[in-house]
Amino acid sequence: MSHTLIESIDAVIVDLPTIRPHKLAMHTMQKQTLVVIRIRCSDGIEGIGESTTIGGLAYGNESPESIKTNIDSHLGPLLVGQDAANINAAMLRLDKAAKGNTFAKSGLESALLDAQGKRLGLPVSELLGGRVRDSLEVAWTLASGDTVRDIAEAEQMLDIRRHRIFKLKIGANQVNADLKHVIAIKKALGERASVRVDVNQYWDESQAIRACQVLGDNGIDLIEQPISRINRAGQVRLNQRSPAPIMADESIESVEDAFSLAADGAASVFALKIAKNGGPRAVLRTAQIAEAAGIALYGGTMLEGAIGTLASAHAFITLNKLTWGTELFGPLLLTEEIVTEAPVYRDFQLEVPRTPGLGLTLDEERLAFFSRK
Repeated sequence: MSHTLIESIDAVIVDLPTIRPHKLAMHTMQKQTLVVIRIRCSDGIEGIGESTTIGGLAYGNESPESIKTNIDSHLGPLLVGQDAANINAAMLRLDKAAKGNTFAKSGLESALLDAQGKRLGLPVSELLGGRVRDSLEVAWTLASGDTVRDIAEAEQMLDIRRHRIFKLKIGANQVNADLKHVIAIKKALGERASVRVDVNQYWDESQAIRACQVLGDNGIDLIEQPISRINRAGQVRLNQRSPAPIMADESIESVEDAFSLAADGAASVFALKIAKNGGPRAVLRTAQIAEAAGIALYGGTMLEGAIGTLASAHAFITLNKLTWGTELFGPLLLTEEIVTEAPVYRDFQLEVPRTPGLGLTLDEERLAFFSRK
């Protein structure tokens, strides 16, 4: 039996403007940079994927430039000539030859899944086990740093029925100032919305002990990664005493990390990110570990564009339970698109296409315009 072979792999860096500066604890984004991956196969089918990180090396070990270089020079050549339909063998080949590089691997796996879905006439969700829902509730991050502006933005999102879950990026400011900011927003929104915080590891344990208590006592629903990912004992202690659930995010850089965190009892919620785990298939292995350990799930994001967002969404809609919803709002942060039809958000939900593959088509003209020369 003849196989459909991978003929070529291209990675292009794309810089897209954002609707506003997006303030994180470690970095303020003025734009978003995507690495768009195109895998062309011998049957004429092309699969598309995306590898996106936040803030270059300020966030993690991979940057857009390193992702492209490693795909062009190392990972791509390992896949050319391989069976395009055997995604499992392809990814095992990459894992054997290259450590880490989960962002790059995630984009490659997404492209392979997109191609296979198109080949079989199936959406990617069906390749991942089958969807149990058609849409996902999506949170919005309030990241201007200005209390009045953030409240007005949240009110607008509630009015147009786009979001009723809000996450606040804190940690860069003095702790009491951050607490005052968060509590004011929660008081303004009341029970109409869920308010959560993401500290991006910026507190030490002594700060987090008090801050988590104050946040929980003031109705904050979830606290994401309050202290350093390497302070595992501290994470365990915080998870035991915080009145609000603690979510692990930066602590999960691989499926193996998820197992270790679950074994130690270091978090009661896991943020699932395909880029941090190495692809949609890999993130579902992390989800299975969490489910077995009784840990709740949240569909996280690296603020991907449309391609990476729907690659995540196709995985997340196969999960039995997403207690804390998702954060797949990346495309809404961008002022421009590189696909012909943008993802659809309505009634607080992201709708996930039932068309073959990821359900997206590249806009060649826009892609060329925004690609880094």
